[in-house]
Amino acid sequence: MKLHIFNPEHDIALAANLSNFTAPHAGRRLRHDLGFLPAIWAEDGYVLVEDIEDAQRGYSRLMHKTFDGFVDKHMLAHLDIDSVEPWGWDLALRSYLLRYGVKAVPSEKEIAVIRDLSHRKHAVRLLGKLQDKGTVGKSWCLDSLYDVMGILFDHRHLVMKAPWSSSGRGIRFVDDEIDQFLSSWVNKTIERQGNIIAEEYNNKVKDFGMEFESDGKGGVRYLGLSLFHTQNGAYTGNILATEEEKLEMISRYLSRERLDSVKEKIRTTLGALYKGKYKGPFGVDLMIVRGDENVNFLLNPCVEINLRRTMGHVALDLSKHCPSGSIMNIKYSEDKYRMSISYKNQ
Repeated sequence: MKLHIFNPEHDIALAANLSNFTAPHAGRRLRHDLGFLPAIWAEDGYVLVEDIEDAQRGYSRLMHKTFDGFVDKHMLAHLDIDSVEPWGWDLALRSYLLRYGVKAVPSEKEIAVIRDLSHRKHAVRLLGKLQDKGTVGKSWCLDSLYDVMGILFDHRHLVMKAPWSSSGRGIRFVDDEIDQFLSSWVNKTIERQGNIIAEEYNNKVKDFGMEFESDGKGGVRYLGLSLFHTQNGAYTGNILATEEEKLEMISRYLSRERLDSVKEKIRTTLGALYKGKYKGPFGVDLMIVRGDENVNFLLNPCVEINLRRTMGHVALDLSKHCPSGSIMNIKYSEDKYRMSISYKNQ
């Protein structure tokens, strides 16, 4: 049987790269409150949660039905588990599962490969391969503060990113100059993670994503578009709609031919990169950018690569069960994360 796991602290755990890792409070809270999420797409097997009764309530509230496969860590050693499908693989999750009797985990060497593939340097390289006359965006993987200063001299406005970090964390915006605080952050990031990513700042109109799945043999299947919302860099929700409706929304800015071209280039480029190295879901975040004189629109075809399941994947699965045009929301209040669906008539 397969074991499904929602471990949203995955990106932070990758950055730490420790077998014994304690996630920040927000990550632990999110995992506890929304641990039931894999039940949305789990066709068989078990879903690991921290509180079975709480997971049953959360799932029933969202989906208006029950799920019988919730298990907690104390039950794992007594289950026949032959495969594990987490949000994302990292050393901390591997160690945790082994501790509770689950043997179907990748080796440390295999996780090291996944961690390297999750480094933002691969987004830098993919962006370069996707560039053409209808695209915009530049990014660099840099090894020193001196290199950062050189890029800043030429481009003035930059977005700085740690090679491994979660949404909204490990990101700084730079305008014209780097002060002492930012210099210290850049140096510490390079010291801890080896380098730092610099991106040209773009005049964003809209974020969106493309969701995929790698078969690990060089093939990549396109799953659909993700139209999501953020607030202060943090994810807040997704539009639930048919693929045709989402294409119609994006085609107000970009032609379908351009979207299809980028999609196919991503499939072939990352299919070759992941062959023999990674099997599972991943997503690519893109950005619509305001063009010259604010009258036309350009595409930044690769802002991020998320080598894991994403909320976009969750939205694609939820779209099969919800009326088109609904909104999937995640809100935090009273020390608890809640997922809800807002319907068009509400």
